[in-house]
Amino acid sequence: MNKKLLASIKEWGWTLLALVAVSCFLYQPFKIPSGSMTPTLLVGDFLIVNKYCYGYSNDSFRIGTFTFPLPKIAKRLFASGTPQRGDIVVFRNEKDGNQNYIKRVIGIPGDKIQIINGIVHINDVPAEMTPDGEYSIIDEDGEYVIFKRYIEHLPNGYDHVIIKRDEFGKGDLDNVGPFVVPEDHYFMMGDNRDNSKDSRVMEAVGFIPLSHIMGRAECIFFSSKCSFWEVFKWPFSMRFERFCTLLK
Repeated sequence: MNKKLLASIKEWGWTLLALVAVSCFLYQPFKIPSGSMTPTLLVGDFLIVNKYCYGYSNDSFRIGTFTFPLPKIAKRLFASGTPQRGDIVVFRNEKDGNQNYIKRVIGIPGDKIQIINGIVHINDVPAEMTPDGEYSIIDEDGEYVIFKRYIEHLPNGYDHVIIKRDEFGKGDLDNVGPFVVPEDHYFMMGDNRDNSKDSRVMEAVGFIPLSHIMGRAECIFFSSKCSFWEVFKWPFSMRFERFCTLLK
């Protein structure tokens, strides 16, 4: 075999190995496929997810929907912390064909969660909601839709934006629970409260085991209204204002 070709193959091989190692152990890119986390995350946002912040489980070593065949990890390795209320996390949903989901942590182990008239109650204390104007989008049917925007204040002092299309109490999931979060499990919700399949739907998502959490979303590094490979559309579809945006 030609020496230059062999050297080139080795170089590409080492590069690929380095990329796989970074994706498994440090940071992994994810693309947002749905509007369940609008307005925090939009369809077409590309995220960097921190893979080591909660330690490692078998699901930490997923790239896309592929999981490396490794021996079962009983406890998370090298864990320096656990998910906290307000964290945006990527996890494997075994109730939906092991698809990757991204939602916000609302309930931690031991919490009692109940949604009453659209207001999240954590351990019988309602989360305060501050009106924050309106948010408009064009939906999948091409219709211009106006949402009410609110700042939700979680008990640990974490504030974040949510949107509501329906009036409080009239959404399909505005009155559910109570749910008591089991040990080593978490309760997840989307920021687009009337368009999110999340832990409020027990048969479809439910409580998420810590072992299924892949990492915490840190920042948006790229955002476009078109597909990543549609380069010819980039000049007109890229959302430059979202590049390198830290998430909260």
